Amino acid sequence: MAQKSILITGCSSGIGYDVAHGMRAAGWRVFAACRKAEDCARLMAEGFDSPRIDYTDEASMDAALAEVLAETGGTLDALFNNGAYAIPGAMEDVPTDALRAIFECNVFGYHTLTRKVIPVMRAQGHGRILQCSSVLGLVSMRWRGAYVTSKFALEGMTDTLRIEMADTGIHVVLIEPGPITSKIRENSIPHFERWIDTKASPRAVQYETLTKRLYESTGPDPFELAPDAVTKKVLHAVTSKNPRPRYYVTKPTYLMGFLKRILSTRLLDAVLRKS
Repeated sequence: MAQKSILITGCSSGIGYDVAHGMRAAGWRVFAACRKAEDCARLMAEGFDSPRIDYTDEASMDAALAEVLAETGGTLDALFNNGAYAIPGAMEDVPTDALRAIFECNVFGYHTLTRKVIPVMRAQGHGRILQCSSVLGLVSMRWRGAYVTSKFALEGMTDTLRIEMADTGIHVVLIEPGPITSKIRENSIPHFERWIDTKASPRAVQYETLTKRLYESTGPDPFELAPDAVTKKVLHAVTSKNPRPRYYVTKPTYLMGFLKRILSTRLLDAVLRKS
């Protein structure tokens, strides 16, 4: 049987890095893409194929996919769209250009790469498309509006695609982690500093709490899990004959998914305001 292949984005650290190692250990041919060339070089030194993919650079996606298909003989069994970033800040302080920028990566980039992969999977008659969403694709939380907005959009896009692909042999899946050990908070700092003017905000005093959380390491969040918790769900999603539409990861995701089903909007808002 031919070795199965998967293209994973955002593999420099965290979820993507762990999934790449886990899928390789499971016998898959892994194409572990990163945004920066130096991270690709580091992963190649670890024995991975590591094409460069920047979600804001369509040419990089074309080149990466061409590289993948040249190595596999024109096939690709699975795609895991994983790379993303956050812009912490209150919605009233997030410039519209900041939303445009985050959508370019977290939504439009996923859409662009997915559309490029679908014809390959259609031609071979099967495939798995996995999208890394979040518990924040299910519910909202203060200070995370830009990221929440992008993940809500991703959820809607993926739900629609799953319905539309039902007659093609291509399964479309959402992976929805809660708190996972990663560098997303650290990596959000440059975007926060670029876009959010805390001194001019009517919430200047409230930002003191946010900046403390951003810049000071306080250890793991409550219920935080290691990235291998996501890897286990990804492996099930790509190997199961009938994968689930959604894979919750961490207790907060299960809890919020449950509360969203049973509580009124006002009661859910009250819970989220305290979190």
